[in-house]
Amino acid sequence: MEKPIQDAWNTAYTRANEKTRRIVVDPITRLEGHGKIDIYLDENGDVDRAFFQVPELRGFEVFSIGRPAEDMPQITSRICGVCPTAHHMAATKALDDLYHVEPPPAAKKLRELIYNTFMLEDHALHVYILGGPDFIVGPDAPAAERNVVGVIGKVGLETGKRVIVMRKRLREIISYLGGKVIHPVFGLPGGVAKGIAPEDLPALREVAREGLEFARFTLQVFKDIVLTNDEYMKLITSYPYTHRTYYMGLVDDENRVNFYDGHIRVVNPNGEVFARFPARQYTDYVAEHVESWSYVRFSYLKPVGWTGFTDGFDSGIYAVAPLARLNAAEGMATPEAQKAYDEYFAALGHPVHYTLANHWARIVEMIFAAERIVELLDDPEITSKDIRTIPTAVPTEGFGVVEAPRGTLFHHYVTDERGIITKANLIVATQNNSARMAMSVEKAARGMIHNGVVNEGLLNKIEMAFRAYDPCHACATHSLPGQMPLVAYIHAPDGTIVQELRR
Repeated sequence: MEKPIQDAWNTAYTRANEKTRRIVVDPITRLEGHGKIDIYLDENGDVDRAFFQVPELRGFEVFSIGRPAEDMPQITSRICGVCPTAHHMAATKALDDLYHVEPPPAAKKLRELIYNTFMLEDHALHVYILGGPDFIVGPDAPAAERNVVGVIGKVGLETGKRVIVMRKRLREIISYLGGKVIHPVFGLPGGVAKGIAPEDLPALREVAREGLEFARFTLQVFKDIVLTNDEYMKLITSYPYTHRTYYMGLVDDENRVNFYDGHIRVVNPNGEVFARFPARQYTDYVAEHVESWSYVRFSYLKPVGWTGFTDGFDSGIYAVAPLARLNAAEGMATPEAQKAYDEYFAALGHPVHYTLANHWARIVEMIFAAERIVELLDDPEITSKDIRTIPTAVPTEGFGVVEAPRGTLFHHYVTDERGIITKANLIVATQNNSARMAMSVEKAARGMIHNGVVNEGLLNKIEMAFRAYDPCHACATHSLPGQMPLVAYIHAPDGTIVQELRR
C-alpha cells in the first residue's frame, strides 16, 4: 500500500483516543457468510486488540419450534448453500434417534456414499477456490489475483478445467441420490428416499475412480507448490499460526477418522485422550460462551471450563475440522489416506498445532473420502432395495452428529408426542472453532503488524488465520430469543463518536 493511501486510511479510522488507531478489514473474503476484523493499535503502532466479528444473523433454532420434526432435514439444509448436505445428514440422524429407529445397512451405506461425495467436492472447493489461492498464487500477490482465476493462471487452463469438471461430476452423484445438490431430498427417519439402480452403477463407479485420481492429483499439486517451498513451510509452522488446544473429531470403533458415524473423541494439547462419547452425551462435554461483539457463540469443553481466549491445558477451547480430526484420531480407514496421514505427522509432529496445516490435513481427507466412495460403490449391498425401516415409536428426543467439512456438527431436537419440535439446538462446526479462530486472528495480527506498518499482504496473512478453518458463518450465527439487537454509531466529520443508539 502506498504511504499516502495508508496515511489516509489510518486517519479515516482514528478514534477519539488519538493514541489508538483502528484498522478494519470489512468484508473479509473467501469464506461462507459475512464477517469483519477490527484491529486496534497502541501508541507504538503495535496491536493492542484484534476482534474477529460476525455481524450476520440466522435464527433457525427459533423458527424450527412448532414445525414437524420430519421437516428438519429440509429446513436446516437452507441454513447454508455451501454445506446443506451436512445439516441434512445431521438432521436425518437426529430423526433416527428421535423415532428410535435403526436404518437398514444399505441405507447407512447410501448415506455414507452421498456424504463422502459431498466431503470430497466441498474440500476441493476450499483447496482450489477459497483457501488455496493464498498458497498457489501467493499470500502477497495482488488481491485481484488471489482467486480461482489466479489459480488457473498458475496451474494452467487444463488443470482449472479439471477442477471445475470434477466438482460438477461429483455433484451429479449427490443429485442422483438426493434429487438436487443444494437442498437434497434424501434422508428419512429410518432410511433414505432413493437407492441405486444396478444399471446405473457402472457410471457412478467411473466417477468415483475419477474422483480418487483427482484427490491424488490434488495431493501432488500441494506437495509440488507448498511442501517444496521453504518460505511456505516456515509460514505454516510459524508462531503467529500456532495454538496448543484440545482437538475434537468423530472416530469409528478403531479410533479412525469417520465423517458419517461413530463416537466423538477429544484429545488434549499433548494428543492424549481426554474424552470419548456418543452424540447423546454432548451436553456433558460442550458448553457455549457469549461475547457482546459477535453473533457467533463460543463453544468450549465444559469439564475444563471457560477461562477466556487462551490456549493450553487449563483452557476449554478446542478445535474441530481437518487438523483436529486427524489429531483426535489414531489413523485413517483406507490405505492411501493412511499413507498420507503418516507423511503429514512425520513432517509436522503429533499432534499438529499449526493452524495453516489445516490445508494439508484437508487434502489427506480428500484421499480418504475418494477411497471410501470407491469402496462403497464396490460393495454388493449398495444396490439393495431394503433402504428404510418405517418408524413406529413415539418421538421424544433426538441427537445427531456428523463431521461437516468444517468440523463436528451436532443437531439436537426435543418434540411432543406428535413429533412437533419444542426445542432445537444446533452446535455447528464453525461455532466449535469460533474461540480458537478468534484467537488465531488476534495472534496473527500481533505477529504481522509492528510500528504501524500495514499493507495489503499483511492484512491477507491475517485473513489466512481464519480462512484455514474454512468457516461457515451463516451456519454458526444464532440469536435468542430471535430478535436482532442493533447498535448504531453517529460519527462527527473527524471520525469521533458523538452518539450511540442501542436497541
